[in-house]
Amino acid sequence: MELNNSQSKRTSLKRKSPENGDCLLSNSGSLDDLNEDLFERVLSWLPTSTFFRLSTVCKRWKSAADSASFKLACSQIPSRDPWFLMVAPSLSQSIIFDSAESSWKRLNHPPPPLQEDSNQSCMPVAASGGLICYRQSSGNFILCNPVTGCRRYLPPLNLAQQNQPLNAVVMSSSVSTYKIVLVFGELPFLSFISYDSNNGCWEDETALRRTVDDNSMEYDSSDDNVVYFLSKAGNVVASNMQRSPSKQFSSVITNKDGEEIVYFLSSSGTVVACNLTSKCFSEYPRLLPAFCEYSIDVVECNGEMLVILLSEFLESASLRVWKFDEANRSWHQIAAMPAAMSHEWYGKKADINCVGVKGQIFICLNSPELCTYVVCDLRTKEWIELPKCCIKGQVMEFMSAFSFEPRIEAFV
Repeated sequence: MELNNSQSKRTSLKRKSPENGDCLLSNSGSLDDLNEDLFERVLSWLPTSTFFRLSTVCKRWKSAADSASFKLACSQIPSRDPWFLMVAPSLSQSIIFDSAESSWKRLNHPPPPLQEDSNQSCMPVAASGGLICYRQSSGNFILCNPVTGCRRYLPPLNLAQQNQPLNAVVMSSSVSTYKIVLVFGELPFLSFISYDSNNGCWEDETALRRTVDDNSMEYDSSDDNVVYFLSKAGNVVASNMQRSPSKQFSSVITNKDGEEIVYFLSSSGTVVACNLTSKCFSEYPRLLPAFCEYSIDVVECNGEMLVILLSEFLESASLRVWKFDEANRSWHQIAAMPAAMSHEWYGKKADINCVGVKGQIFICLNSPELCTYVVCDLRTKEWIELPKCCIKGQVMEFMSAFSFEPRIEAFV
């Protein structure tokens, strides 16, 4: 279902002359003349939104959606333009932004929170490939393909693990398998546990040791019952309030030279790197002094961890993208929002919640006064503000987004 202010591109089924280079069908033949195998391979290259629109053309097109051979053909498509599942304050929306068509849409299959007839609240916490991971208020997890509505309830964690502070939830996936990693504990006592779809169970908990050359700050874990978040003054504040609960486990996973590394934000706003392969962790140096006002998030782009930072300095706001140089143990700026765009956020006490996909970063900026969605293209250094999402004349506000590829063949 298309929403207001969409700019979707429609695909025409009209026959065009052969000399027209962008024709879908020519006078010399028709898709109906193709054998089933070739017909499904052609359909598999269509953008997902276009395929679902065209599946109403005839019974043959509609039946392809349920065909095992068609799903196999779809799985052989290297990548698809991402969709972004938007998270509203109520956690009860099923709105996505389709980057292929630059339009807002409703999901045909609402996520688990809208389908469950229970008192369990549920929110998205991670995404990879064509799947999204949801966490229930009980601490259990659900895997869901948002395009088809297929889902799987993962085995519950044991009570000891559920009672530990949860720092990070990350997910990685391939065509037919997926893996979920949870990082538990209070610094410097961290451990992780993972679920592998090949085994169908949670593996044993593994402790992480601090690297010898990690000159980290001292930690105070005197009160394990207090919920911490990073205030706009950069201090650790005790509270039971958080603007974006879906991003409280904001984290990413990368694979460098065969080593899996999970990155997450500590309660004091520093980046913690957990090497799952060597079973150790380290804490990166601060980007800004603790007394500076800022909002921070981590993303993964092209296999690298990046940090996005919104800060204020000399009566102006600045939103910048940073990369960590492992050799020199220092941060380097790689992109910055134009001052004309970032200045409007000065004094607004805004939060940023970001997600990376390929060479782009999708950023949700929220404040009590403004709500904007921006895409930063790291290849071209362009910053593009997305159109507003309107439902029944009302502009929707979203706190965060999760990126996934719309794949009907994604297995749960």
